[in-house]
Amino acid sequence: MVTVDITCDLMDEDETGYVWTFLHEARDPSLIEPGALVIAGDEDAPAIAEVIDIVDKPAGKIVHLRILPGVIEDYEALLSRAVTSAS
Repeated sequence: MVTVDITCDLMDEDETGYVWTFLHEARDPSLIEPGALVIAGDEDAPAIAEVIDIVDKPAGKIVHLRILPGVIEDYEALLSRAVTSAS
Protein backbone atom coordinates (compact mmCIF):
# COMPACT_ATOMS: atom_id res chain seq x y z
CA MET A 1 0.00 0.00 0.00
CA VAL A 2 1.24 3.47 -0.93
CA THR A 3 0.92 6.48 1.37
CA VAL A 4 -0.29 9.46 -0.64
CA ASP A 5 1.23 12.86 0.18
CA ILE A 6 -1.65 14.86 -1.33
CA THR A 7 -5.05 13.61 -2.38
CA CYS A 8 -6.37 14.69 -5.76
CA ASP A 9 -8.25 13.58 -8.85
CA LEU A 10 -5.45 12.91 -11.35
CA MET A 11 -7.76 13.92 -14.22
CA ASP A 12 -8.86 17.24 -12.71
CA GLU A 13 -6.98 19.95 -14.64
CA ASP A 14 -7.78 23.64 -14.50
CA GLU A 15 -7.10 26.45 -16.99
CA THR A 16 -3.35 26.17 -16.29
CA GLY A 17 -3.28 22.66 -17.76
CA TYR A 18 -2.09 21.23 -14.44
CA VAL A 19 -3.87 18.94 -12.01
CA TRP A 20 -5.07 20.95 -9.03
CA THR A 21 -6.11 20.25 -5.47
CA PHE A 22 -6.38 22.11 -2.18
CA LEU A 23 -3.36 22.31 0.11
CA HIS A 24 -5.52 21.11 3.01
CA GLU A 25 -5.77 17.74 1.18
CA ALA A 26 -2.08 17.12 2.00
CA ARG A 27 -1.14 14.57 4.65
CA ASP A 28 1.69 16.91 5.73
CA PRO A 29 1.41 20.38 4.14
CA SER A 30 5.07 21.13 4.95
CA LEU A 31 6.06 18.58 2.25
CA ILE A 32 4.16 20.52 -0.40
CA GLU A 33 6.36 23.25 -1.89
CA PRO A 34 7.21 24.24 -5.46
CA GLY A 35 9.72 21.84 -7.00
CA ALA A 36 9.00 19.00 -4.57
CA LEU A 37 8.24 15.53 -5.87
CA VAL A 38 5.24 14.00 -4.12
CA ILE A 39 2.90 11.04 -4.33
CA ALA A 40 -0.45 12.37 -5.50
CA GLY A 41 -3.84 10.86 -6.27
CA ASP A 42 -5.33 8.25 -3.96
CA GLU A 43 -4.49 4.77 -2.70
CA ASP A 44 -6.14 3.16 -5.74
CA ALA A 45 -4.39 5.39 -8.30
CA PRO A 46 -1.18 6.98 -6.97
CA ALA A 47 1.24 8.86 -9.19
CA ILE A 48 4.48 10.78 -8.82
CA ALA A 49 3.95 14.51 -9.31
CA GLU A 50 5.99 17.70 -9.21
CA VAL A 51 4.53 20.59 -7.22
CA ILE A 52 4.41 23.51 -9.67
CA ASP A 53 3.04 26.24 -7.42
CA ILE A 54 0.69 27.10 -4.59
CA VAL A 55 -1.84 29.84 -5.30
CA ASP A 56 -3.97 31.74 -2.78
CA LYS A 57 -7.63 31.75 -3.81
CA PRO A 58 -10.74 32.84 -1.89
CA ALA A 59 -11.67 29.16 -1.36
CA GLY A 60 -8.20 28.28 0.00
CA LYS A 61 -4.67 27.50 -1.18
CA ILE A 62 -4.62 25.67 -4.53
CA VAL A 63 -1.73 23.34 -5.39
CA HIS A 64 -0.86 22.76 -9.06
CA LEU A 65 0.76 19.42 -9.85
CA ARG A 66 2.52 18.12 -12.96
CA ILE A 67 1.96 14.38 -13.11
CA LEU A 68 5.17 12.61 -14.15
CA PRO A 69 5.04 9.84 -16.78
CA GLY A 70 5.10 6.16 -15.92
CA VAL A 71 3.83 4.15 -13.02
CA ILE A 72 4.89 4.58 -9.42
CA GLU A 73 6.83 1.30 -9.50
CA ASP A 74 9.19 2.81 -12.10
CA TYR A 75 10.26 5.41 -9.56
CA GLU A 76 10.66 2.82 -6.78
CA ALA A 77 13.15 0.99 -8.97
CA LEU A 78 15.05 4.24 -9.63
CA LEU A 79 15.19 5.07 -5.93
CA SER A 80 16.35 1.56 -5.10
CA ARG A 81 19.21 1.86 -7.61
CA ALA A 82 20.20 5.26 -6.25
CA VAL A 83 20.30 4.03 -2.65
CA THR A 84 22.26 0.91 -3.62
CA SER A 85 24.78 3.01 -5.58
CA ALA A 86 25.29 5.38 -2.64
CA SER A 87 26.09 2.56 -0.19
